[in-house]
Amino acid sequence: MTTTTPAPLPAPATPAKRPATPTARRTPPRLRTVAIAGSAYLIAIVFLLPYLEMVITALRPAGELTDRNYLPHHFAFGNFLNIWSTGLGTNLKVSLEIAVGSTLLVLLVAIPAAYYTARRNFRGKGLFLLLVLITQMFQPTAMIVGIYREFLTFNMIDSVWALVLVNAGFNMAFAVWILNAYFSAIPKEIEEAAIVDGCSRIGAMFRVIIPLAMPGIVTALIFTFIAAWNEFIVALTLTTSDTNHPLTVKASSYIGQYSIDWQHLFAGSVIATIPVIILFALIEGKVVSGLTAGSVK
Repeated sequence: MTTTTPAPLPAPATPAKRPATPTARRTPPRLRTVAIAGSAYLIAIVFLLPYLEMVITALRPAGELTDRNYLPHHFAFGNFLNIWSTGLGTNLKVSLEIAVGSTLLVLLVAIPAAYYTARRNFRGKGLFLLLVLITQMFQPTAMIVGIYREFLTFNMIDSVWALVLVNAGFNMAFAVWILNAYFSAIPKEIEEAAIVDGCSRIGAMFRVIIPLAMPGIVTALIFTFIAAWNEFIVALTLTTSDTNHPLTVKASSYIGQYSIDWQHLFAGSVIATIPVIILFALIEGKVVSGLTAGSVK
């Protein structure tokens, strides 16, 4: 009796080694990219230099104002503390009241007007929008005499409310136009679906349309706020007491007939730019998206 031995099992095939791939080399930036980046940094430096000069002058002691050196030997940080004794806090409060009040009034009127013109085709719609655009062409400086006589009739000279109404009136056209473009870019089907689900027309506007149009609303907000914050001619004409002067008028008081208080002038200018910078930094992303409102259908 013969015994058979089982055949040995074949050894498992070893996987073939893949050829080692060379590590990807980091390609240097192209000359065009470097040129664009360098130009962008150069433009940024050019725009930031006046603000840097403003800060340095605000920190420069009085004895070093005429020195040729760019940086002072000693920084006078007390200029930013002493300026509050001149009543700058009251003027800062007035500027905030004017800018915030004008912005709220503009949004309160512009949102319903822009929504109605974007969703309704009525007779004279084109003429209405044209008249709104024409009001944007007028400047307060050209109408300052009529504005003064009108508020004098209503006994509103030296009143913060007068500045709120004027700034709101002259910024209304821009807000209506940009919001009209943004509301028009939102499909009507979204609003109709909300109405089918049980929302009223007003409810659909507040719950659906306004949240979608928030970038456009924020854009109108920031531009109205900055325009009211920087206004000078009307504020100088309609306000007479120092306690009702906004920051723009208060800054001009540091310029005398024979001398200029450069330290307080530039320190006040630096303080005046801080609220706008903070506001713009908080909503910058929505401002950029709101600027493209209506550009794509």
